[in-house]
Amino acid sequence: MVFSQIQRVEPAFWWKGMKNPELQILLYGKNIANSQIELSDNIQIKNIQKVENPNYVFITINTNEINSERFKINQKINNKVVASYNYELKTRKLNSANRESYTSKDVMYLIMPDRFANGDESNDSVPQLTEKANRKDRNGRHGGDLKGIINNLDYLQNLGATTLWLTPVCEDNEPRTTYHGYAQTDLYKIDARYGTNEDYQKLSQELKKRKMKLVMDYVTNHWGASHWLIKDLPTKDWIHWFEGEPNGFKRSNYKTTTQFDTNASDIDKKLALDGWFDTSMPDINQSNPLVLNYLIQNAIWWIEFADLDGYRVDTYPYNDKEAMAKWAKAITDEYPNFNIVGEAWLYTAAQVSAWQKDSKIGEAANYNSNLPSVMDFMLYSELPKALNEKEGWDTGMIKLYNVFTSDFLYPDVNNILVFFENHDTERWNEIFNGNPEAYKLALTLISTVRGIPQIYYGSEIGMRGDKPKLGDGDIRRDFPGGWKNDSQNAFNPATQTKEQKEFYDFTQKILNWRKNNDIIHTGKTKHYLPENGVYVYFRYNEKGSVMVVLNNNEKEQTLNLKRFAESLKGVTKAKDALSGQEILLDANLTVPAKSPLILELK
Repeated sequence: MVFSQIQRVEPAFWWKGMKNPELQILLYGKNIANSQIELSDNIQIKNIQKVENPNYVFITINTNEINSERFKINQKINNKVVASYNYELKTRKLNSANRESYTSKDVMYLIMPDRFANGDESNDSVPQLTEKANRKDRNGRHGGDLKGIINNLDYLQNLGATTLWLTPVCEDNEPRTTYHGYAQTDLYKIDARYGTNEDYQKLSQELKKRKMKLVMDYVTNHWGASHWLIKDLPTKDWIHWFEGEPNGFKRSNYKTTTQFDTNASDIDKKLALDGWFDTSMPDINQSNPLVLNYLIQNAIWWIEFADLDGYRVDTYPYNDKEAMAKWAKAITDEYPNFNIVGEAWLYTAAQVSAWQKDSKIGEAANYNSNLPSVMDFMLYSELPKALNEKEGWDTGMIKLYNVFTSDFLYPDVNNILVFFENHDTERWNEIFNGNPEAYKLALTLISTVRGIPQIYYGSEIGMRGDKPKLGDGDIRRDFPGGWKNDSQNAFNPATQTKEQKEFYDFTQKILNWRKNNDIIHTGKTKHYLPENGVYVYFRYNEKGSVMVVLNNNEKEQTLNLKRFAESLKGVTKAKDALSGQEILLDANLTVPAKSPLILELK
């Protein structure tokens, strides 16, 4: 029988002092299951699990029972040691378990690293990874990297962003279209075209120097077809197979409403959950205990290694929901304050809120996701309609009002992500033809309502992209100035165009104003039915209140303030948060056409 020495160990190292002391270590090598595995220093292996593929062994140890910082994993054949791996149990960072995470005090800035800034041209293409850089290809790799982000952290801090969400940065070694990173091929390694694991650590450290936070985009639903584990599956049920189909592939129907639909057919539900996103993205079977444990440990490993401040989880409802509840609970048991936001791309508050921890809707289905946060896709869907439609009984700004009438469905309404675009959607400034008025209204809304506002890189300079005609690559354009030979640099406010500066100045003003406003972060909301295209709401707490007016009318509007007496409470003066001017609140308030107004009530 042919043997090979230990080729892979995952996780490669771990930490002492975890709440859950059990650690399962994956060992990989040719026919390794037919050799003996022992640990040095008389350390006991709690369990050795072999699977149908003899190239794998999973060993479980109790880290609380190990006193040394290092020990050896020995591979023996015929009682002779043929290979050893030096395993390390590191010391955790002080108060690691009690780390803070992103909250409604933050503003999340979404970056697609390949398209943001190129800080190291030497890694644009690397020999061991298949796809090479080609900036002329809209759907190819352009060379943006972690050093490019680090080089522009001052820009992001000055803008008012407090938290960075990067689309996946782990290795994606598929043959093409790898720039988005969602077909990962090594979950323990940063893609070399972005940099190294140490570069990722450095990004986290540089952010913390600025009191900013780092959120990793985590993908539990699918991996890349070129993932080393996929190419040599430990067990056939590591992924979902469709018997009789070529390579076991069958595309998902993408109808994740079947997860809670009591009327759904089994065949529709199975295809939604087990179907593949694409031929290059095998669907991972989280209900397999080995797979689930692998995903839990990998997520915890990155939190410790990179000192992460949170997760965003891709395609959340496409996973096995019971397994994902265990995944989320294992992480938040280890880190009680750790925030995880799941992408549940559904269009009603009932369907979205069902995925938030302690949801009454989930409870009705005997389910608790343990997922702290969700993305407000209802608001995302209704916002462009509200600003585009002619005002009517059920059209126009009433669409916004209706979104917030469902807030009672969310167990934690302050902990939901609010946004008007991201890396998968149409560009806002394309929908509205580069109109800064529409952008200002939208940004004011997400910056002043309950929840955590998220903006997408380039929105703040009016970036556009035509998804319907040119596809995803066009909504993921390069940030101007991120490459050495760019003709124009939008990272420097002094060299921004007039059009870019109008977007940038407004964004910087409102995001920095928001930073220290507890009323906006955690206050309650009272809103009023829109009239004549004007939507008015108040955010308030025991210390004060903020009045927000969104005038989507083509004409200036004058509001009779008697209508808002219960919220104004006799206040006669206010400060315009954007201009700094004092505003008298007498009988009427005039609001310019197509503009927002934020008033801090005195």
